[in-house]
Amino acid sequence: MTILVTGGAGYIGSHMVHELLDAGERVVVLDNLSTGRRQAVPAGVPLIVGDTGDEALLASLMRTWRPEAIIHFAASIVVPDSVRDPLGYYRNNTANSRALLAAAVDAKVHHFIFSSTAAVYGNPAQVPVDEDAPTQPLSPYGTSKLMTEMMLRDAAAAHGLGYVILRYFNVAGADPKGRAGQSTPGATHLVKVAVQAALGLRPHLEVYGTDYPTRDGTCVRDYIHVTDLVRAHSAALAHLRAGGGNATLNCGYGRGYSVLEVVEAVKRIAKKDFPVRLSARRPGDPAMIVADAGRIRRLLGWKPMLDELDAIVAHALAWERRLIGT
Repeated sequence: MTILVTGGAGYIGSHMVHELLDAGERVVVLDNLSTGRRQAVPAGVPLIVGDTGDEALLASLMRTWRPEAIIHFAASIVVPDSVRDPLGYYRNNTANSRALLAAAVDAKVHHFIFSSTAAVYGNPAQVPVDEDAPTQPLSPYGTSKLMTEMMLRDAAAAHGLGYVILRYFNVAGADPKGRAGQSTPGATHLVKVAVQAALGLRPHLEVYGTDYPTRDGTCVRDYIHVTDLVRAHSAALAHLRAGGGNATLNCGYGRGYSVLEVVEAVKRIAKKDFPVRLSARRPGDPAMIVADAGRIRRLLGWKPMLDELDAIVAHALAWERRLIGT
């Protein structure tokens, strides 16, 4: 049986493809290459270049490959960009996901795993935040993902589609084997940007907001290694294949680090200092968000293997050095 990975040429999607191949699965990738890279797709894996909103392409893809499951990563993900271009985010993240869900229902796809986000919680009243907390996104990015969650639940109730929604906290790091990593030009992920500053690829690092109600005034986030994250998807797929029920699950470690703590970790591991500029807050950024990840551990038996900030930074650093050939 084939697994369709949308956004499989991107950062997390390419790690997922490697994870599936390692498990002996048959994979096909759909990616429009707007941020993904053709070379990120492993040799031998079919890459369909196109958009998840292209209904004719989706119908053809479903007829040709007859996927048993869809793992849906394709999305725009930059919070400040979503504030500047909300309609673009609703098109790419919500309307296109609606088209993909319709194609999945028409093709009688059995399982659907959706890449959602902790941004659906906004500024939670209680931290760590669990899956039953109110969803009050602060940005069109978070809202676009929440709307897709709602569509997926409704489609599942109407058509019997099995699903797992995974709400990611801050994904970082790279494949420990050096096969994949964050390669998107202009990426805004803190760990990658800090690593680039340490390697002299950026003149400085910008820190947005130092007046948040946190221990050092900067935003606090729960960082999860990308390899542990894709293993959570594999566990979700196994759960659905075994007849497990639909679920919405947090993907994080339950431990938060501030922006300045991440910066200091990068400086220490890279053994390089670099300039840090302090700037005003960006719209849409919550002060602190940390996962209550008990449910995913109980339901899926998921056990993280790389849940240390130093490991995340070290693998991101190794990948960035690989990209620049040092």
